[in-house]
Amino acid sequence: MKYSPLKICLYICATLLVMYALTFRSKYRYLENGKVEEGIYINKWFFKYPKTATFFAEKKQDFNQIKALDSIVENVGRPVGEDEFQAQIKPDFLHIDTSKIQRIYYPKDGKDFLNKLKANLQSPKCRIIHYGDSQIEGDRMSGYIRNRLQGYHGGSGPGFIPIVQAYQQISANVTPSANWKRYAAFDPTHKRFSHKKYGAYTSISRFTKVYDFENDSINLENIETTKATIDIGVSQRSYALLRNVTSIGLHYGNALLPISIQVYNDGELIKSDSLIVDGNYHTYSINLSVAPSNLRIELESKISPDFYGLTLDGSKGISMDNVAMRGASGTVFAAMDSENFAQMYQQLQPKVLIFQFGGNTVPYLKDSSSVRNYAANLQNHLNWTRSKTNNASVIFIGPSDMTTTDNGELVTYKLLPYLNKVLKDTCLENGIAYWSLFDAMGGKNSMKHWVDQKLATSDYTHFSPSGTKVVSELFFVALYMDLIRK
Repeated sequence: MKYSPLKICLYICATLLVMYALTFRSKYRYLENGKVEEGIYINKWFFKYPKTATFFAEKKQDFNQIKALDSIVENVGRPVGEDEFQAQIKPDFLHIDTSKIQRIYYPKDGKDFLNKLKANLQSPKCRIIHYGDSQIEGDRMSGYIRNRLQGYHGGSGPGFIPIVQAYQQISANVTPSANWKRYAAFDPTHKRFSHKKYGAYTSISRFTKVYDFENDSINLENIETTKATIDIGVSQRSYALLRNVTSIGLHYGNALLPISIQVYNDGELIKSDSLIVDGNYHTYSINLSVAPSNLRIELESKISPDFYGLTLDGSKGISMDNVAMRGASGTVFAAMDSENFAQMYQQLQPKVLIFQFGGNTVPYLKDSSSVRNYAANLQNHLNWTRSKTNNASVIFIGPSDMTTTDNGELVTYKLLPYLNKVLKDTCLENGIAYWSLFDAMGGKNSMKHWVDQKLATSDYTHFSPSGTKVVSELFFVALYMDLIRK
């Protein structure tokens, strides 16, 4: 059957008219999370469909906002590279409009806070521990900030590295043998230990199965000795300062049976020893004159201790640990063993703590009350952690902008701006400095533009590698401006 062009045109017009007519039947449907959808009910089924006003609405981009967002990125210029010389480059305030830099908020005693922070960073040795969610996974943000601080204050090495890594680490090459397993305090899919001794880095690695000495009948003669290895090498993809490692710490606890350790560098045995068997936290130190090219640690025991990880540091200056806790909201610390945590902090002596949480809780916030409850709960954990330090300086980095869909449009989560405000107020009231990543990147509805510019990923939550460097430089510039203040 042949159709004339006229009939085809009439058919198309009729179809469009029917589609237009259906917009008058579209109704609002209000969801539990406060969002609204437009659509048509047919019996019990709901089909998304625009209302008449939405159908004719012209979606306009706010070009003033786009210009403002672009100026944020352009203002700090190109982030520094990976070599040691570039790490020492100071922000060029001849070309930076400081009025566009999101400053760090300080508690009432801001001057005293800054003086102590300066003293900590300028001390012969300063360990910084950066706790965060998946926004810092793989040494993101930590790696760049560490490189800038080491370039400015001295120091080298990537700091903490888990023995078993849940994500790709670019700061060092640490390869465990296949018999190692990881257990994280913040991961609900992992076996939980009743002793709750996960250490300051919130996870442990073991190379034998877990035995319950209290409830199981165990014949040690029937247990074979197990050998495990850890290979440590310098990553050529990391910042140059991170490669200069001369001080290695192997952190462990809960050692109940004799365990031998041998350390080889380029195949040559340089240390042969035994770990301390008393069940408490300890660190086994390996000091080198030059960075290792191919270092191997061999361990043998019938039952593995709990290993809290490795620290790869220089001999002086800034050390900065990246403790990424995927899926966490920062509310796991006070649930761990207090004595074990404090023992490890006594050894590590962190002088600055940086926390970066909030993003994982955003999709589940129902109302303003849930925001306040989360902030209060989080603060209890921050105070608990700070109490284990020798009066460390504490900085909190708030969540980034995060985008969801509301009636087909990409918008900021409704309660995110309020969460950012409540977190800031709560931190300042408790003597903690606060940097608003949300405001630094442009505030409400800014994430979409960051994604469009390839500075954030398509999940509208995480930054891309280039975007990570931009926000890290924004934080460093804000911190640097305060550190040079007279």
